[in-house]
Amino acid sequence: MKLTKKMIERTNKIFEYDKNLTKKYKIFCGIDEAGRGPLAGPVVVASCIMPIEEDKIIYGVFDSKQVTEKVREELYEKIKNIALAFCIKEVDQNTIDEINILNATKLAMKQVIEDLSLKPELAVVDAVKNISCDIEQLPIIKGDATSYSIACASILAKVYRDHLMTEYDKKYPQYGFVRNKGYGTTEHINALKTEGPCEIHRKSFIKNFMG
Repeated sequence: MKLTKKMIERTNKIFEYDKNLTKKYKIFCGIDEAGRGPLAGPVVVASCIMPIEEDKIIYGVFDSKQVTEKVREELYEKIKNIALAFCIKEVDQNTIDEINILNATKLAMKQVIEDLSLKPELAVVDAVKNISCDIEQLPIIKGDATSYSIACASILAKVYRDHLMTEYDKKYPQYGFVRNKGYGTTEHINALKTEGPCEIHRKSFIKNFMG
């Protein structure tokens, strides 16, 4: 990975946000999700507790949507290796249909907090409020571009889910999951109309496309 000046500056800025949190909290985790919007596949949530030390900064970390796939893959491995603790959970399409996507996301967020090997004092969360758990929460709008820990979690969730959808593409190649990751692209919607849904489609999400 070739670091640019912009990449270094972005990471330094969000790292500084987390560094300020250490004035009050010894251990805190970042939490983010991937896959709230797609028509198919699970929603994936990741949490991670990162060392907030200058010599352990992973440069290049930022909002996963603004990082290239190749860089994300490199960062994914580095984050897993350097994190003090991390946890990744998925909630499948059936549960999403049953309890809705927001509640499914909150369920996974509760799980990734409770299943961390270290208990955090604070969960710094990308946007979502009122997770049902007994630790303090700090929801941040555009948190993955604000907090280093959330950005790390966003990369974990995004890469993990992309890998899942690439595997699903082998079983259901007609939908182009390797390219669209389950999102409602023209290719995907056209395939839905001609092929019908498969078992990983979210019924509550595709009803408007099925006539």
